[in-house]
Order: sequence, then structure tokens, then C-alpha cells
Amino acid sequence: MKVSLFGAGYVGLSFAASLAEAGYEVLCADADLARIEGLQRGLMPLHEPGLEALVTAGLAAGTLRFTADAHAACLHGEVLFIVVNTPADAEGRVDLRHVMAVAAGIGRLRDREALVVCKSTAPVGTADQVEMVLNGELSRRGARHRIAVAVNPEFLREGSAVRDCRQPERVVIGSQDPWAIDLLSRLYAPFMSDPSQLLVMDRRSAELTKYAANAMLATRISFMNEMARVAEHAGADIEMVRRGIGADRRIGPDFLQAGAGYGGSCLAKDVRALTRMAQRDGHTLRILSAVEATNHEQKGRLFDLMTHHFEGRIAGKTLAVWGLAFKPDTDDMRDAPSLVLLERLWAAGARVQVYDPAAMPNARALLGERDDLRWCASAQDALHGADALALVTEWPEFRQPDFARIAQALGSPAPYMPALFDGRNLYDAAQVEAAGIAYYGIGRGRSCLRR
Repeated sequence: MKVSLFGAGYVGLSFAASLAEAGYEVLCADADLARIEGLQRGLMPLHEPGLEALVTAGLAAGTLRFTADAHAACLHGEVLFIVVNTPADAEGRVDLRHVMAVAAGIGRLRDREALVVCKSTAPVGTADQVEMVLNGELSRRGARHRIAVAVNPEFLREGSAVRDCRQPERVVIGSQDPWAIDLLSRLYAPFMSDPSQLLVMDRRSAELTKYAANAMLATRISFMNEMARVAEHAGADIEMVRRGIGADRRIGPDFLQAGAGYGGSCLAKDVRALTRMAQRDGHTLRILSAVEATNHEQKGRLFDLMTHHFEGRIAGKTLAVWGLAFKPDTDDMRDAPSLVLLERLWAAGARVQVYDPAAMPNARALLGERDDLRWCASAQDALHGADALALVTEWPEFRQPDFARIAQALGSPAPYMPALFDGRNLYDAAQVEAAGIAYYGIGRGRSCLRR
């Protein structure tokens, strides 16, 4: 089977490489010529574990090709996936111009029957708009061949996108067209071990499923962050609470980690978009409004703990920051909690020394060079001359540090102890404190209540 994909971002690229591994003839198109030229040479435009090897193998086998020629992509595949970016503004308005431009191009250029699949995350009703654009272009040139439209939302997680493509938990197909359903079912067959993984529904339900899934995940995170506030004041440990409620099969353990707030390209954007969709239809989503407000507040929590520790005297202090990306195993800085922390520290007159295993280039492009920022070559380098350490992203290399060495490297001025601000509750508080470091976690009831 021949497959065309429009969009070589982390979703499109991961999906294209996985399809090519399964033996499909895949042509991946993108308007960014520099990105395409790099991919043709096997250069990755993003950090995603396992992706480079998969792309290299596809290029070598000839099952994966890249092009900036949209015309060629329109003519290549039996199935044409739209996987372009759908950015949203601060009010939740989703920009569908890239989606509609691809649809119009297919309508103008496609010379035979095809299935167009909307994989980009887009508001409910987008597939109907795509169908209207396609039919309009076909009608203008008097073409009579059929182009069906289906919805197939992505559920990939940055940092594990390749695994999620190869072993999806579920595949949602939004279509009531038997031909489209059969074609997509056959395309996904190599990736499914159980027929129950395939969920077929109408297009609008499929579009809403994507938004509802991300809204639920965001809700769980914000709920636990609110419970962390309760735990701090009650003298409880949110990690113990998490284990207790996660053991309930009705709740489960996933997405119950309290922390410095969620970021990335999906959760915040999709919560805002879903809220706006409801407002447009005359409904107020009170829970999701609270979810967003809680997350915004949570991103400032580490700074609040620092203010408490230093009794408001942040000016002149130097803070080491471990982790900049919004989550480990990605270089994505979109909506990253680290950005909020840095801006608040700078506004208070502090200096920062930062290190991240993968996100430094993207962070540097965002933040540039400034006198109160030092880019560090390693986690240990970031500690030298710092008064305290903030763990923002739980990269594997940060999981088992030498706390005695950290205490030795930190030089907090009297009367303040060296401090560690654990934004992901990664460390054992007793071990940190045994090394002579004040420990501040999220909802842990430790050093944060002692002063």
C-alpha cells in the first residue's frame, strides 16, 4: 500500500517511519525545505528516542521518502494523511489554515480515488470542512472521482512516539464509509494484536475523543496538584496519597504525579480549544477552566518555595536548574514550566545556571544570551557557585545523584542551608536532608513547613 503524509513534525515523522518499517511505500511531504533536505540525509529535526534509527532504516530500504513537492505527495498514496500543525492562540482559537491548504491542494491535484485522513488535532467539525473544500475543488475542475474523508486522531506521547506508533493502545477511526473503514483497518493491521483495539465511530465523535482524552489527563494532573497543596498544609505526603488512590482500579496510577505543572504542545492547547468550542456553543466548562487555572498557578510553585526558603531575598542569589524541556526524552520547550520559573527568578533579581540533556538548543533559541543566565555543559557544572538547585524535568541522568556532592558544590550564604527544590518529587526527602540539604518537594510536607 502507498501512503502519503503531509507534515513532518514529531507525529507525522514518527508515524511515517513506523509505516515504512511495516513495509508500506511512504512519501512524507513538508513545506519546510530545509527540514526535508535534512531528513533526506537522515538528519533529525527533533529529539525522539528511536526515531533516527527508524528513519535511517526506512531511507535505506527505500520504503520512506521525503519531499517538499506537494504535487508528488497528492498523487502518490492510496491513503493521504493530513498531519500538519494546528497551532492555537491564548484564547483557544485553532488555526486550520495549514489543514485547509493541504485539502485544497489534494482537491486540485488528485487525479483518482483516494482516502484523505485528518490526523491533525482539530476542532469538532474540521473533517466536514475538509470534505467541503475537497468537493469544491473537485467540482471546479469537473472531476468525478471519489475522495472520501475520515478522522484518525493521534494519541502519541512525546518521548515514546515510536513505541506508541508500533504498539498503539487503541486506534480510533472516524468514518461511516465501509470502504474507508476497511482501508484503514488493513493499514493498521500490522500494529494491532487484538481486534478490540480498533474503535470505529462517526467523524465528530472521533475528533472529540482526542480533545476529551487530553482534557482528562490534564484534569488528573491538576487535581493532584491541588491535593498537593492540601497535603502540604495537612502535614501529609502526596506521594503516599498517590499510591493509595492509584491502587484503586477505578482510578489507576497513571497521570497522578504532583509536580511543577504540565506543558508541551498538547494538553494546554487542547484544554483551551475544548473550552472555546464549548463557549462557542453556549456552554461553560467549569472543570476545565479550573484545570487550566490550577496549572497556571502550579508553574509558579517552585518559585514560591524558593521565596519561602530565602525569606523573600531572591535578588543576588544563583539558582541551578536541572531540566528545561517540558518532559524527559524530548527537546520540546513549548509551554515548559521551566520558562515560568526562569522568568520569575530573573524578575526577582536572581541568576540562573541551566542544564538539559537535549533541550539546550531550543531553549537557547527562545531565551538567547543574557548576563543573568549561564548555559552549562553538565548537571554538575550547573551546581558550581549556585545557592540552590531546582529539579524541573525528571531526566534519567538526574534520578540517582550524589547528594553529598551536591551539598559540597552548593554554596548557600548564611543563614540559609543549601536547598533542593524537587519539582517532580523524584527524590527521597530523608536522603536529601541527611546530606545537609533542605528539601522542598511538591506536597511532601518536609522542609517547606519547617521554617
